[in-house]
Amino acid sequence: MINVKGISKKALLFVIVLSSFNAGAIEFSSYARPFTADSLWNSVPVSPTFSNYIIPDSLYNPTANTPAFSASCFYADASDAAMTIKVGPGYGGIHDRDAEKMVSELTIPHWPANVIPATGSDGHADVIDVDNKVIHSFYKLKLINGEWTSLLYAWAPLDGRGWGDPAHFYQGGRAVGIPACAGMIRVHEVNDGDVMFRHALSMSLTYNGLSSSPGYTYPSTAADLNLASNTGQIPEGALLMLPANFDLSKIRTPFLKKIANTLKTYGAYVVDRNYGTPYVIYSEIGAATQSTGSAYYEHTLIQKALRMVTSVQSWVDGNGNNFTDKRNLNVLSMRGPWARGFNYQADSDACINSCGMLGNFNSYQQAVVFESSDETIIQSNYSGRSITHVSWARPKKGENFKLSANTTGGGKLRLTIRDPQKNDLIVYDSGYLSDGQSAIFSWPIDDFEITTIISSGVGEPSSVSGSLVRIE
Repeated sequence: MINVKGISKKALLFVIVLSSFNAGAIEFSSYARPFTADSLWNSVPVSPTFSNYIIPDSLYNPTANTPAFSASCFYADASDAAMTIKVGPGYGGIHDRDAEKMVSELTIPHWPANVIPATGSDGHADVIDVDNKVIHSFYKLKLINGEWTSLLYAWAPLDGRGWGDPAHFYQGGRAVGIPACAGMIRVHEVNDGDVMFRHALSMSLTYNGLSSSPGYTYPSTAADLNLASNTGQIPEGALLMLPANFDLSKIRTPFLKKIANTLKTYGAYVVDRNYGTPYVIYSEIGAATQSTGSAYYEHTLIQKALRMVTSVQSWVDGNGNNFTDKRNLNVLSMRGPWARGFNYQADSDACINSCGMLGNFNSYQQAVVFESSDETIIQSNYSGRSITHVSWARPKKGENFKLSANTTGGGKLRLTIRDPQKNDLIVYDSGYLSDGQSAIFSWPIDDFEITTIISSGVGEPSSVSGSLVRIE
């Protein structure tokens, strides 16, 4: 039986059709089952090892029911009209976390009529656009005098891995940079007749459970602010599980037994910080998750038995295939800030007149897009933000990398690495790379500065993107 409370009729029809066979028949990268089959959300860890740290008690009881600080996952498709989101009262702008800039407004191409953000101070809401395969994620979303406003916006690919990569490091409203709906117990899953939820769960811990250093760990690419307030040992992004010897017979509440089965099989990722609750397992608003009586004691049993995973042998994806998770992800971003010309070195290819308008970063394309120009437009980013600041992905001396250009209309990509200890001496220069070209090199120094240089095509619109990936 599918619990239908809190789910739109359009989304319910979608879920019923896919669920008419069994839970495993629901396709991946869909509204009902986000992300790819080999996303860590949809994969089972093989032979995990654990730390001995126990989640400490705090002010309140652990829970799986906090609707005010949860979110709903709203279904959108081509039948829904566009919506412009405005700046809320007292805000300096909407923080576009991927572009790392404040914008006065943004337009979402498909906006369902039933959007209602969570009532708590976080005001989370996710809109899942199934046609464009995009999850639009909001923080502090509000409807004020008939206009939608928000403090923060980020997006994630519905058919992606469900976590940010080092370049596109912030992909949702949660503290770790993921959509609020990632790992959430969904409305349609609670009473679907299965013995577990077929994905890892998402949870938050409070200050005395979370680590201050490191504040986050792979696969997380971000964390809450004010990490010095944390006094525990578990970084955000960590996977927690119930060990195989956990006695399930002690869990008698059906809903909690389903959670416990999931925690033994998939586990739960720490995605946020809460105030005063040892753990919160997130469930979608409207899901029937309220527990009473002995459930409080059973939650405590789970709390005391949960352990942080320190290593896994391999993974089994949602289709039953064994794989090894690889961390050699793209570390090069095209987000800017960009300035005209090639900084730190004269460049004979620079244009001689106005150079036209600078290209603009397009978050959805992860590229800089140029309008048509009669001359080559050279622009550069020497801020350091082109290379990831994600701690576990930062390049190190001696590591081998492959820089690849992905351009259109004659655009080109170039990367230089400078030594700040030697008056910004250039210690590596890839030269200009056209579409499909690449350069392989050994990272020259640990203490580095970089300049990313791009050039437009001539006579037609062009774009420049690229990747910088470790070679194992």
